[in-house]
Amino acid sequence: MQWAAHLARDRRRSVHTVRAYQATAERLVAFLQTHWGERVDAAALARVTPADLRAFLAARRGGPGGGLGNASAARELSAVRGFLAFAAPDAPPPRVRGPRVKKGVPRPISPDEVLALAGEVADEAVEPWIGARDWAVLLLLYGAGLRIGEAIALPARVLPLGETLMVTGKRDKTRVVPLLPQVRAAIEGYVAQVPWALDAAAPLFRGAKGGPLSPGMIRKAVQRARGRLGLGERTTPHALRHSFATHLLGRGADLRALQELLGHASLSSTQVYTAVDAAHLLDVYRNAHPRA
Repeated sequence: MQWAAHLARDRRRSVHTVRAYQATAERLVAFLQTHWGERVDAAALARVTPADLRAFLAARRGGPGGGLGNASAARELSAVRGFLAFAAPDAPPPRVRGPRVKKGVPRPISPDEVLALAGEVADEAVEPWIGARDWAVLLLLYGAGLRIGEAIALPARVLPLGETLMVTGKRDKTRVVPLLPQVRAAIEGYVAQVPWALDAAAPLFRGAKGGPLSPGMIRKAVQRARGRLGLGERTTPHALRHSFATHLLGRGADLRALQELLGHASLSSTQVYTAVDAAHLLDVYRNAHPRA
């Protein structure tokens, strides 16, 4: 619990990250108690060895359902390292090499597919105002590059809308993103129809009963719509953000400017989109060049 409080208060991690890291710490302690056959406290955590961690990861990777893959095992090891550094700050950290994780290239979808997807989601909504809401949320993801959580968390105090929007992202970092006229019109269309009072401190996007909108509702609506449109499984709300970045880069956007728009703390997170653009160019070359 102290570890979770530290992550939330001092490291400003998200609720989901805190929950996942706390679960990892609890799994490690439970494993060590069985592995060592004794009670595990802070003093015991100070003597964790690389062999102990390798045994823990082996147990996790051999779990039910095939266990953890490389990416999940790498995240598990990262959480364990952080927990041990917190629980035993004076002890030398056990050195364990994590599994190699192949970096996946984001899969963008075309602008026409974005509009078709958003339109399909809106058309299938049970009420017109919900359709207007879903249309506005999806256009925010593609037109402004927001994460789904950032869009859902927007407070009603952003109204009335201007040419830019202040967004609070990961670790409570704020950034300013341009608001395209089409995106602004979509949000204003939703605001004109929503049946709930939009007080300044309340969420801008509401659920069917007036409470905060759940990201899961948008994800499920996109999942149903992509099936009807024949789009791939990687067509998710987050894919719209990937598409925003890829299309801007393909039109000559500066990588540093794109980093600011996406709210990435590190440029290395943004550089993955250069691989996306290169992959697209290679596809065009292979399909069009007579010698390809």
